[in-house]
Amino acid sequence: MILTEKKSRIEALFSFDEENKKDYDFIIGTDEAGRGPGAGPVFAAAVCFKKCDKELMSKLSILNDSKQLSEKHREELYEIIAENCVYFIQDGSVEEIDKKNILNTSLNCMKIACEKVYNTIGQADCLTLVDGNKLIKNYTLPQKTVVKGDSKSAAIAAASILAKVSRDRFMNQIAAEFPQYDWEHNKGYLTEKHISAIKKYGPTKWHRAKFLRKILEENNQQLTLFGQKK
Repeated sequence: MILTEKKSRIEALFSFDEENKKDYDFIIGTDEAGRGPGAGPVFAAAVCFKKCDKELMSKLSILNDSKQLSEKHREELYEIIAENCVYFIQDGSVEEIDKKNILNTSLNCMKIACEKVYNTIGQADCLTLVDGNKLIKNYTLPQKTVVKGDSKSAAIAAASILAKVSRDRFMNQIAAEFPQYDWEHNKGYLTEKHISAIKKYGPTKWHRAKFLRKILEENNQQLTLFGQKK
């Protein structure tokens, strides 16, 4: 892509992918959402734009790291991305997170999502761009890590949108079953209100036990101090 003027953000994002593409047929970008929260699954997405033209770049003109966008803009971009790429979204359960840890669960979700996309596009020569500094374990396709990739690569940025929106929608659904934890607002992150609810009502099946260890230990110590038993 040759431009005589300074590239716009969307042009820079797609140019980054083109520069990394080189001898490959396609680029697959992957990212996750939900590594930090104390409740809910982690979600990972993989995206491959098989072609890009001015019309698509115009539709995706505000594409960016999902954390830099409003919920409204993420929802709008989700539909555009889904209609114009090959993608797959994979979630990792709370049980898997507690058993394998959050990093390994996230990477495994990325692996599954990328393999699904690879098989869908016909097993062409692909380079996978992975957000962050950790390669996907036991992944046989060529891959490259990209630190802060969701602000550099169109495919990774798109994957970050799909993963974030999918996880937020899920957290909104389970918030109806457990309204006291305010998940429709905090999305499982350990805000002050969320922590207070955990101390008052205890954890649910959607809470990550290892993430709550310190909170629950402190709560038990406080209850013991006041002569109460949990």
